[in-house]
Amino acid sequence: MATVSLKNLVKKYGNLEVVHSINLDVKDREFVALVGPSGCGKSTSLRMIAGLEDITGGEIHIGDRVVNELPPRQRNISMVFQSYALYPHMTVAENMGFSLKIAGRSQAEIDAAVADAARTLGLGELLERRPSQLSGGQRQRVAMGRAIVRKPDVFLFDEPLSNLDAKLRMQMRTEIKKLHAQVQSTVIYVTHDQVEAMTLSDRIVIMRDGHIEQVGTPDEVFRRPATRFVAGFIGSPTMNLREATVDDGKLVFGNGDTLPLPAEFRDSVTAGQKVVFGLRPDDLYPAGHGIHSGEAADVHTASVPVTITEPLGNETLVFVEFAGDDWIARMLNPKALQPGEKIDLSFDLSQAHLFDAATEKTLRR
Repeated sequence: MATVSLKNLVKKYGNLEVVHSINLDVKDREFVALVGPSGCGKSTSLRMIAGLEDITGGEIHIGDRVVNELPPRQRNISMVFQSYALYPHMTVAENMGFSLKIAGRSQAEIDAAVADAARTLGLGELLERRPSQLSGGQRQRVAMGRAIVRKPDVFLFDEPLSNLDAKLRMQMRTEIKKLHAQVQSTVIYVTHDQVEAMTLSDRIVIMRDGHIEQVGTPDEVFRRPATRFVAGFIGSPTMNLREATVDDGKLVFGNGDTLPLPAEFRDSVTAGQKVVFGLRPDDLYPAGHGIHSGEAADVHTASVPVTITEPLGNETLVFVEFAGDDWIARMLNPKALQPGEKIDLSFDLSQAHLFDAATEKTLRR
C-alpha cells in the first residue's frame, strides 16, 4: 500500500480556479473521506489524484513517486465510480477480471484473483450473471471487486453509494467498512453525505469552495469544529447557529433575548464583539429530557413556545421559538407536545460553540 500527499494542489479551468492550493497527507492504510457540498472541489481533487484531470499547479505524491505526469494506468490506483461503469455484455467474472486480461495476465491468475475478490464480497453465486441481472447493490459490489483484483496501492471512491436507496446505502457502508478492514488498503473516499464520511473514515477532510476547512477525526470535527461552516455542515439535525453580541457576561440576540456567556469563552471575547453562538440539538432539550440531563454543570433554562414537533419513535425533534427564530431541540423519552405550548427548555452551555462573526473561525482556545 502507499501514502498519498497533495502539495499546494491547484486546478483552474481557464481563469476560474476551483481548487485553491490544498495540502493533504494521507497515511498508509488510512481511510480518508473528502466531504462537502456540491461544487466544493472534492471530486475534482479525486480525479486529479487518479490522473483523470490535469493539475494546474502543485504536486501529487503516491508513495515515494511524484505522479503529476503519469497516466492513470501507471499510478497503480483503482477507482470506483458512482455509475458502476460495468460492461453490459460481460459477465460479472469477466467484468472483474477485465483489467487483468488487458494487462496480459494468464487465465489462471485472472480466475484466482476473481475468485478471491468474489469470496471477499459475497459474489460467488453471481459470477456468471450479467449486470442487467443484478441489483444496484450487487452492481456496486462488482465495481468494488473489479478494483480489488488489481491489488492497487490506493483505492479511490467517487460517491459510490449516491445511486442507492437509503437501506442499501446503509448496507453498502457496512460492506465498504468490512472491505477496508480485510484488505488494509489506503482509501480516499468522496461523498456529499456527512453520515457516510462520519461512519466510514479514520479522518474527514471538509472542503468548501475549493479550500480545506478542517481535517480531523469524526469526533474532532463534530465536537470541535474549526469554523462556522464545519459546525453547520457536520451533524444531523444541523447545529443551531445564531448571531449575537457580547454584552456584560451575556449574549444578546437580535430581538433582545439573552443567554449567559458560556464559561469556556469568558476570556476569549470582548464587550461589543459580534459572535455566532452554536448549540447542537442534543444539547438543547426540554428540561429533564436530554442526554446530559441532571449532569451538565452550565445549564440555562428558558420558557419558550413550541412551533412544531417531529416524532421519531424513541425521540422527538422539537422546534421552538427563541431569539426571534426557530431552534431545533432533541427530546428523549418523548411526550406529546402541542404547537403553541410553552415548555422549559434547557441550554447546556458547557457544550456551546462560539465563532467570530467576521472570520467565522472558532473562538475556542
